[in-house]
Amino acid sequence: MRVALEEAKKAFDEDEVPVGAVIVKDGEIIARAHNRRESTLDPTAHAEILAIREASKRLKNWRLTDTTLYVTKEPCPMCAAAIVHARIKRVVYGCKDEKGGGVDSLYSILTDPRLNHQAEVVSGVMSEECAELLVNFFRQKRKK
Repeated sequence: MRVALEEAKKAFDEDEVPVGAVIVKDGEIIARAHNRRESTLDPTAHAEILAIREASKRLKNWRLTDTTLYVTKEPCPMCAAAIVHARIKRVVYGCKDEKGGGVDSLYSILTDPRLNHQAEVVSGVMSEECAELLVNFFRQKRKK
């Protein structure tokens, strides 16, 4: 999660919403990313999506079974669906997203038994640090 938080800080410095993601397989980081929607003008350029793309290229496989995704904020419904489609085994996230969370807050996409894949979910890891970065980012935005 510390590496994901480093990625989120990069996003903050680039004036992107500070969310970072890391994908790990067999104890090794195989992908890392942060939000890049503003710089790429791509609404799908969330940290999770970018990390999934990088991990898939590295493994030469869209199936990311036996991987863990660490992300600083609860994934949105789009990212949660991508996690299901990528067959990611486990998701560890920092702070909740009460207004847009697709894992616990609004929806339970990753654990919905009606879908063809479910992921193990661990929440609240370094939640204070993750939330603080987001709060500071939006506070700074409102001042401008």
